[in-house]
Amino acid sequence: MNTEERKLEHIEIVINENVQSKESNLLDFVRFIHNPLPENNLDSIDLSKDFCDYIIDAPLVITGITGGHPEAEKINDSISRVVSKFNIAMGVGSQRAAIENPKLIHSFRIVRENAPQAFLIANIGVAQLNKGYGINEIEKAIDMIKANAIAIHVNPGQEAYQDEGDTNFSNLISKIEEINDKISVPIIIKEVGNGLNMELVKTLRSIGIKCFDVAGLGGTNWIKTESIRSRRKNGYPLKDPGKLADFWGNPTALSIVEARSGAMDSYIIGSGGIRDGLDAAKAIALGSDVAGMAFPILKILKLEGEKGLENYIKKTIYQLKTAIFLSGGTNVYSLWKSQVTIWGRLKDELLIRGIEPNEYLNKRLQTLLWRKKNHGI
Repeated sequence: MNTEERKLEHIEIVINENVQSKESNLLDFVRFIHNPLPENNLDSIDLSKDFCDYIIDAPLVITGITGGHPEAEKINDSISRVVSKFNIAMGVGSQRAAIENPKLIHSFRIVRENAPQAFLIANIGVAQLNKGYGINEIEKAIDMIKANAIAIHVNPGQEAYQDEGDTNFSNLISKIEEINDKISVPIIIKEVGNGLNMELVKTLRSIGIKCFDVAGLGGTNWIKTESIRSRRKNGYPLKDPGKLADFWGNPTALSIVEARSGAMDSYIIGSGGIRDGLDAAKAIALGSDVAGMAFPILKILKLEGEKGLENYIKKTIYQLKTAIFLSGGTNVYSLWKSQVTIWGRLKDELLIRGIEPNEYLNKRLQTLLWRKKNHGI
């Protein structure tokens, strides 16, 4: 199966099959302390947010979903119009198909045509750097959508269980460093559903990477997705993941804290099972800059169309706004100062990883102070 057809099959499986992890993203173990007298005005809450040196009107990213097929162009067409309306950020899916077949370029380019002012994120798989991809291909992906940043997605779990997967992940950090030194837009290191960890983020920050998408366990699971693809094609999965399909990885809440602990001055997208404005607020309160969503975007677009997606984003933004209001804040940065409790499994796992929850919550303020010093927020 060529790359173009595989992309369409991925969309169909994600929409129609149960590919959500059984494991929790652990955001249920985060609770805001309600402020019944917030001493502010809901209408005055400022949702604008800097991200990778760009200002968006609300701290939301529709993370990389699709492209590379004529049918996928329809999805990107609708999503990008909604993105432009709200001035939030958007990532496209892997652009490998369009680099291999220029006839597919417009399925990606349409997002910039529809959203000329939006923060757009190009996308290439890290495994391709061991298959001949280099600065030329990276620049093609960036130029294709006039991107503000490029996500290099790291997906060893998905590749391990894809029938035709690329599993050579050796010597990639040095290649990422070389590319980072030569391109003019930021690199976002993006997982796809199994989460980042503190040690890797620290290493990548040391070579100049400052933007990360944690894409933690607890949302759409690409190990499970590839297993379903294999079963459909062969009658059974060629590589049966067993419990790995649901339980392998770093849950989203844990991954956000680990990423921030590994690089306090970084920009972080908190994604992985984000389904509404409260999830988004919790992800930001834990230390991410913005929250990312993909699966609910596809699902609602399929069921309710572009107008339904517009209503969903509007609702999510209002829920996020009221979470700031009800916790006594005035803007998105207030979430880093908000009083939250971390308990249960999330607390236990953080302690095992050497992170004391209350000490960490206080350290979030270091990021805020750094931003004020360097960006005047």
